[in-house]
Amino acid sequence: MGKCLAYKILENHLVSGEMIPGSEIAITIDYTLTQDSTGTMAYLQFEAMDIDRVKTKKSVAYIDHNTLQSGFENADDHNYIMSVAKKHGIYASRPGNGICHQVNLERFGVPGATLLGSDSHTPTGGGIGMIAIGAGGLDVAVAMGGGAYYLNCPRFVNVELQGKLNPGVSAKDVILEVLRLLTVKGGVGKIIEYTGEGVATLSVPERATITNMGAELGATTSIFPSDEVTRTFLAAQGREADFTPLAPDADAQYDEHVVIDLGTLKPMTAMPHSPDNVKTIDELPPVKVDQVCIGSCTNASYLDLMRVAAILKGKTISPHVSLTISPGSKQVMNMLAKNGALADMIDAGARILECACGPCIGMGQSPATDAVSVRTFNRNFFGRSGTKSASVYLVSPETAAVTALYGYLTDATALDDLSVLDIDMPEKFEVNDNMVAPPAEFPAAVEVVRGPNIKQFPINEELPDTIEAKALLKMEDNITTDHIMPSNASLLPYRSNVPHLANYCLAPVDETFPARAKQEGKSILIAGDNYGQGSSREHAALAPLQLGVKAVIAKSFARIHAANLINSGILPLTFVNAEDYDAVGQDDVLRIEGVQDKVAEKDVFEVEDVTKGFTFDVRLDVSPRLRKVLLAGGLLNYTKKNAGK
Repeated sequence: MGKCLAYKILENHLVSGEMIPGSEIAITIDYTLTQDSTGTMAYLQFEAMDIDRVKTKKSVAYIDHNTLQSGFENADDHNYIMSVAKKHGIYASRPGNGICHQVNLERFGVPGATLLGSDSHTPTGGGIGMIAIGAGGLDVAVAMGGGAYYLNCPRFVNVELQGKLNPGVSAKDVILEVLRLLTVKGGVGKIIEYTGEGVATLSVPERATITNMGAELGATTSIFPSDEVTRTFLAAQGREADFTPLAPDADAQYDEHVVIDLGTLKPMTAMPHSPDNVKTIDELPPVKVDQVCIGSCTNASYLDLMRVAAILKGKTISPHVSLTISPGSKQVMNMLAKNGALADMIDAGARILECACGPCIGMGQSPATDAVSVRTFNRNFFGRSGTKSASVYLVSPETAAVTALYGYLTDATALDDLSVLDIDMPEKFEVNDNMVAPPAEFPAAVEVVRGPNIKQFPINEELPDTIEAKALLKMEDNITTDHIMPSNASLLPYRSNVPHLANYCLAPVDETFPARAKQEGKSILIAGDNYGQGSSREHAALAPLQLGVKAVIAKSFARIHAANLINSGILPLTFVNAEDYDAVGQDDVLRIEGVQDKVAEKDVFEVEDVTKGFTFDVRLDVSPRLRKVLLAGGLLNYTKKNAGK
């Protein structure tokens, strides 16, 4: 029986476990990446392990998220990251060099390798044939220290691409179609592998758009083969030596099979407030637009922005539209500046932002009250833009550029001449890595800089034998990490200060929760399906830990968030019977007795609703190793306890 590409790469890096879907496996990690909003915590955790130097082939720290410096906090964090990287053998991409996933694709991605990143969109690397997985910062810290990465062996989904995209239809429309078909939880526990004749028609940046936004499926990762298109891209980056041809076996077996005829796709949009709320643009009535934002790790490549510039050239944006453009990297910005495309965009009325995440993570450019914002980003969760009343639509760069001109949601098929979109990939990219700082030659001489905003992160205690606490908050389906730990321009500077962040934990759901949690001292959370959807930010587990949350009982969990809860020593329990979710009320007192024995040995056990006088069953679906992690009170305690074993 033939093997798919993802299976072969995982098997090649396997250090323990068996490749049986759902069972725990451990793989070696070749490369890691962090970004500054998660990186500060990851490096604090790495330092807590007392390891002098990273043990990966290469680890890179990116500064691309918290670049709005309205106070000392972000700049202090950047100094900490730059100094700790220099001391511990990590390369550091300085502010302005670009968004982590764009730069990593350009300069560091290697086909067939494994990459673990403290950002949920790390699967971008699958565009060149990597197994690239997003994870919490503590998992990345362990990998930097030479530890294996543990995950449940995924199922493998084949998305077969047939035919070729029509002019005006883009790679963004491909992943929107996949989201329409599979939904935001349809990829949980799965790797999405793209095959078929249509693959060869897509450039590496287009493939990376698809794998990047595959994170919105909840998938472990997504991957394309490494083929002649990959070789050409790496050669243009001066890295042909990194190329390895990789493909699934001709008779590869998959758990699921989806076929998409590229030639039948139309320009699409994800409407408010979910990436899978997808419609074709021609299905919608006229939508007047106030703001257009082009950029993000999904759609800020050279190819993307050259097409935007071609659409805007010689024209002027609508008088009621504000247009911002954020190039994905310094490389992209330099090339656009030198070939005149940057001037074409500026002449049309675009506001050029720095090479950073910017508006995608709510770092500036919040829309006006009740505004419609059309964005080329990957998420349109409620309130993520910074304006709760705004409606955010996700589209391709081509659709965004045409929309900026017309002032109404309009796709590129409205252009008089679609041939302007025929942009060739450059034979050679501008390569200048002067904004990547190498590790110190003499690390002992490096002093790690710690600003006053860097606080000790919370560390749990060993699991108690009885948990009794109020169900202090009951939530619905698809609660995101943006709900749990908001990530906006006012809070991002405090990513290294969990005690401060905890004051805003779950405030978008119930602004009284932080104060009530502090008053109670300990609590349990109740949630619906897909709890923790979205970002890899472990702060969505650390802030509840700071507030005394002992367990979360949900219908189901998003993969990364469940792992982060376990890493923090918080029990991730699921209802065995969905109707019990309805029976448990907010503020009911819940009690679990014999916790240590149950966590150590039982998959299903009882929780007593003391207030209403009934019991219900919950499931703890974790491996034997993770049971020990929970008993120890989290991964850091477990790692220290088992050091050298």
